Formats: sequence, structure tokens, C-alpha cells
Amino acid sequence: MELGELSLRDTESPTIAHCPAGDPAKIHVLTFDYRGFGKSTGSPSETGLMMDALDVIDWAMHVAGIPPSRILIFAQSMGTAVSIAVSKHLALQDPPVIFAGTVLVAPFVDVATLVSTYRVAGTIPIISPFTRLPLVFKYLQRFIRDKWLSKDSIAQYMRANEFNEEKYRLTIIHAEDDYDIPWHHSQLLFWHAVNASTSTGMSYDFEQKKLDSKADLGAAGSTMEWRTDNGVIREEILKTGLHDVIMGYPVITMAVMRHFEAVDPSFTS
Repeated sequence: MELGELSLRDTESPTIAHCPAGDPAKIHVLTFDYRGFGKSTGSPSETGLMMDALDVIDWAMHVAGIPPSRILIFAQSMGTAVSIAVSKHLALQDPPVIFAGTVLVAPFVDVATLVSTYRVAGTIPIISPFTRLPLVFKYLQRFIRDKWLSKDSIAQYMRANEFNEEKYRLTIIHAEDDYDIPWHHSQLLFWHAVNASTSTGMSYDFEQKKLDSKADLGAAGSTMEWRTDNGVIREEILKTGLHDVIMGYPVITMAVMRHFEAVDPSFTS
């Protein structure tokens, strides 16, 4: 049976391609243009992008005939917000729809936090000076139309999976030198995911637990896995990779393969 990878990235052209690792006859990549970009009509919005993503997933399952257990949701940058929201939406359905896994590269906590940390070329702040003026910053947030509350969505996704005892896998990857979306966004998302996977929430010593259990890879960065009875939440922080260069790194392919091998150990054989 084939495996599918639904890719949500900052891209303006659709791509269907074979993955270079494993058996190329077993994996396909499906991407699509955001509304208002490439060949897609309309204008982008949180509701519209959600509808489009759900339509693509519905096509993959009911037209291409690939069951959700053999579909991986892969996303980078802006696409991570869409993929987290979609994964949460489907996990809350009755019955829930759970995929083989979700891989997020350079995600962000929410739009308000993102604009408060964004710097042009990593040096020139745009909105961050206003964070020192809470009332002004709160006023400016009124003009943010699409919130993309990824931290809340990822927490709801985890709680739903744990409550339903559904098997899940989540990988978050970020580079420390990413100046478009600072890597602490991934740290915060990882915390929200882990916190929601426990019945009592994380205690104050979470950072110490990370220090004790994460694998230090030296110049390559570090990895940390949090396991529950139902799933695995993995954080991979690279020393280098910027925002887009990281997409060509082997760590990306390895993450995808790891999820598919968890579904079918013979996948790469």
C-alpha cells in the first residue's frame, strides 16, 4: 500500500514528487497553492486555508484511497499553523482521524507572538519595540485578522489523542540561526504539546528534565523525545539551517522516514 505525504509549506507552485529515500514507489508528496498564490484563486484567510487543507486531505483519503494511518502531514513555516489546526480539527471528530504523524519545521506559537519577535534580516525590529508598551501592543493586535493559535491547537490535539488513546507521532524541527521565526517558538510549542499530554500538566522542573534526557549532538544540535503510552513528541534543534536551507538537510528526510517506519518497519527495506 502506498504512503502519502501532505506538504504545507511557503510555496507558490504545486508539487507531486517521489521521496529520494526508501522505495520511491511507496511514497508520494502532495502540495497545493495557498489561496491567492500560484494558480489558486481568492485571497488567503485562516478559514479559507483550513477549508482547502481539509479538501486536499479528503481527496487523498477518498479519491486516492490512502487511509489516514498511512498519511504524514508535513509542514514548514506558515504551513505549520495550517497543519496543526487541521490535525486538531480531525482529531476532535467522532470518530477521530489520526495520521501516521506530523512533522513541523520552523513553526510559530501564534501570529501575535510571531510579529512581536520578527526582525528584518534578523536585525531590524518591526513590532517588537511596542511590546514594551503593553497597551499599545494590545491595541495593535486588534488589527491581526488571522490569529493562528498554534500553541492552543497543538494542546487540544494532544489532549484529544490522549483521551481517545489514539497512537500519534509529532516531530518539531528548528534551527537556532533562523532569524525569520526564532527557534524559541519551537521550544514553546514543544512545551505546550508535552504539557497537554499529561493528566496533571508539567511541573516547574520541565527544563531540568529536558537537560537530563535530551541528546546533545554537539555542533549538530540536540534532540529530545517525550513518550507517553500513546505517542511520541520529538524536538530537534539544529545549530544551523536558517529558515529555508534546513529543508535540504538530511534531518528532514530522516524525520519523515522515522514516522513511516513506525507504521511499517519494512518501509525502507
